[in-house]
Amino acid sequence: MKAVIQRVSHASVTVNQQVISKIKSGLLIFLGIAPDDDDEAIDWLVKKIANLRIFNDNQGVMNLSIKDTNANAIIVSQFTLLASTKKGNRPSYINAARPEIAIPIYQKFIQDFESELGKKVGTGEFGADMKINLLNDGPVTIVINSKIKE
Repeated sequence: MKAVIQRVSHASVTVNQQVISKIKSGLLIFLGIAPDDDDEAIDWLVKKIANLRIFNDNQGVMNLSIKDTNANAIIVSQFTLLASTKKGNRPSYINAARPEIAIPIYQKFIQDFESELGKKVGTGEFGADMKINLLNDGPVTIVINSKIKE
């Protein structure tokens, strides 16, 4: 699983000209799911993201997590994070899980992240043409790969 985590001042997801998720300050999490991702990967990544200290404390130092700040989150499935650009100029998505595998993993990730935070999070719509609006705060953007625990 790969995740791109952006600290945002605000973010929203629009599908068919309807806003389906919207937050003020918090995290926008793009999630790429591979065919071999499992509960262990979900658990590790949920805990890692929920405890990342990327929010400023009173001294302006990134020392607080989303749990510490009670900020909000939106989680968006994004298969293009698993693109391979090794050959040619057209990305291959062979490393991304097919919907029948990815959807249950995506849903479990959301459920586990909500449990970790103790509140609901916003989501994208799996497989939809989504328009993402965000204001990156910092900018702070972190990329995490559960395969290499980095």
